[in-house]
Amino acid sequence: MDLKNQVVLVTGGSRGLGSEIVKAFAREGAKVVINYFNSEERARDLQNQIGNQAIALRADIRNADEVQSMFNQAKEHFGQPITTTVNNALVNFRFDPVAKKDASAISWQDFQEQLESAVKGALHTLQAGLPDMKAIGFGRIINIGTNLFQNPVVAYHDYTTSKAALLGFTRNMANELGQYGISVNMISGGLLKMTDASSATSPEVFGLIESSTPLRKVTDPAEVADAIVFFASPWARAVTGQNLVVDGGLVMD
Repeated sequence: MDLKNQVVLVTGGSRGLGSEIVKAFAREGAKVVINYFNSEERARDLQNQIGNQAIALRADIRNADEVQSMFNQAKEHFGQPITTTVNNALVNFRFDPVAKKDASAISWQDFQEQLESAVKGALHTLQAGLPDMKAIGFGRIINIGTNLFQNPVVAYHDYTTSKAALLGFTRNMANELGQYGISVNMISGGLLKMTDASSATSPEVFGLIESSTPLRKVTDPAEVADAIVFFASPWARAVTGQNLVVDGGLVMD
């Protein structure tokens, strides 16, 4: 399905990487659902910036009923169902190498919070969109991962573990849903410069990444967003169950 005929949901779409994903899809002519939880003002500003192609809808991705309501509202607004879901939302996490909890302090609740953000949230959006995707014989589900579970240069235990679990989720769903014309893939960026989540990262860490990366630069959110658009486009129609690392070559998978 051409991008201009798609309705794309971006969870956590009001800021950081999410807002760049929204803008990238809108640029290609897709209709976009900007999901937000707390950042209503940013979501509304982004909707106004894009115009009639976009709608901002509030939902906590950890709540199945709220997610289903969001899918219903989007379908009613655009007159067609969501065809592509980008699971981007990140709940209560910052990339702060100084304040992060070490092995002796990390709790199961910390792990659970990130697992609910990554895996539970992705499950809710997948299940809400599945009936319509099956009915039309087309769907694109794109999960946002991280290169840290392949190269944990900073041990963000809870975050990294949740994203590793999300890769397992991605590949299992890809195997089951391919028969319905639905692909499920993952995009794993490195530390991005600059987002709210990475604002606590020191210049020294960014400098280390820059000097260690073949492209000699820290990846920015717009570059990751373009790769996400690829997975939803007709050019990726034979690609599913994959994890594409977009980090300038820092991690070569």
